Amino acid sequence: MNTPAFDDDPSAGFEPEDDFMTAPLKPWESAEDVISPLADDLGMDAFAELGPLSEDRLIVEEPRPAFEPPAFSGEAGEASVPRIAIHIFCERPDTAEAAEQAIADRRMQRATTTVMSNGLAGAVEYYQNQPTPSLVIVESHDSAEVLIGLLDQLAEVCDPGTKVIVIGKANDIALYRQLIKRGVSEYLVPPVRPLALIQAITTLYSDPSAPFIGRSIAFVGAKGGVGASTIAHNFAYSLTELMQVSGVIVDFDLPFGTAGLDFNQDPLQGVADALSQPDRLDPVLLERMMVRCSERLSLFAAPANLEDDYDISADAFEEVANKIKTTAPWVILDLPHIWSGWMRKVLLGADEVVIVATPDLASLRNAKNIIDLVRAARPNDQPPRLVLNQVGVQGRPEIPAKDFGEAVGAAPAMVLPFDPKLFGNAANNGQMIFEIQGKSKTAENLSQFVQLISRREAPAPVKRSLLGGLFKK
Repeated sequence: MNTPAFDDDPSAGFEPEDDFMTAPLKPWESAEDVISPLADDLGMDAFAELGPLSEDRLIVEEPRPAFEPPAFSGEAGEASVPRIAIHIFCERPDTAEAAEQAIADRRMQRATTTVMSNGLAGAVEYYQNQPTPSLVIVESHDSAEVLIGLLDQLAEVCDPGTKVIVIGKANDIALYRQLIKRGVSEYLVPPVRPLALIQAITTLYSDPSAPFIGRSIAFVGAKGGVGASTIAHNFAYSLTELMQVSGVIVDFDLPFGTAGLDFNQDPLQGVADALSQPDRLDPVLLERMMVRCSERLSLFAAPANLEDDYDISADAFEEVANKIKTTAPWVILDLPHIWSGWMRKVLLGADEVVIVATPDLASLRNAKNIIDLVRAARPNDQPPRLVLNQVGVQGRPEIPAKDFGEAVGAAPAMVLPFDPKLFGNAANNGQMIFEIQGKSKTAENLSQFVQLISRREAPAPVKRSLLGGLFKK
């Protein structure tokens, strides 16, 4: 076939490497990206003579540790697979297992995915009398000649617009080029990991014109009164000030939210207004509903009144949370200590989960339940972070931080000492810890926690000369 058999432009968005002979491929690159610019000058025959490339020159799935957090670009959030139908035809048992794990991932929840056996040959037979879905993923360990022949047969029964991802054994750039010419969207070499499969799908359906997606961090208390909201607000302020980035706090505790009090703000509109009309939300309306807490931090405040029952669907909460992620690189979700359908959906849909607890038995039990739930529902994500707050209350029996972490299966990422005077003064003044005592031990702990979550170091302060300060005055 001389024309692409499947989609029209499978290689859109590729960025070639400058020096393909020495630099290793980046995770988002394929061998086609590197070779294509040179192939135009030297001709296809020059590359055909090279034969199969070594594993460090092609997109080969290398073995990795049992857990590895998903890669992300800078401050960008993680895109989800759209509402499409996907059929996956596997040959190897480990590929089928990886596909099942990918289906269970939160990023694949909107897609309808079916895993079948018999690989590429099975797909050709299946679609003789069945319409093809939006995406077909086929695995074949046949020779290149047999593989291309089966793909040509598959192209004859594929509906227009169907995209195809091939999983094959050959680590051969010549084969890769032939597949791309036939309209194959991506080529992977086993063993295929769940995240690699998800990334291939999301990249295939990514829209360059779509709004930027920020990262969301959900803070939830293991029980009431542990200070989860206070830590979420202080974290948000410290993050935006230390890292010099923009952020948004979303107070989802509609009847009792304290974000407005903590930042000394009383906006006329807030998150309840957004939840009442999620379909109408656009960047202009979202900006009008937010209030500025600082130069870089904005607030979606809760109404904090008991006049309404707030009977809002879980889909509305999810839609609002996703749309707010298009307004800033970092979105901090302040979640109440309740359990409902929307709470579960927002918590499990966040890019990062932080659980705040105090060193007592009730917090330990609840924290363990939340951690176990989140880990089971998000096997491919970073495990929840545990924060121990109010440690060292005089006269109160406490569970040591080490024992607490061992019991819940997560070592504390941050331990904050009990300091009622510091936190009380900050709350009464409508200020953050970083503002009133930036050199305190609590502020230092928050700074380290910010660097841990953001996975970057705070920029060095700009040094000013004495003459520069005088001229400024």
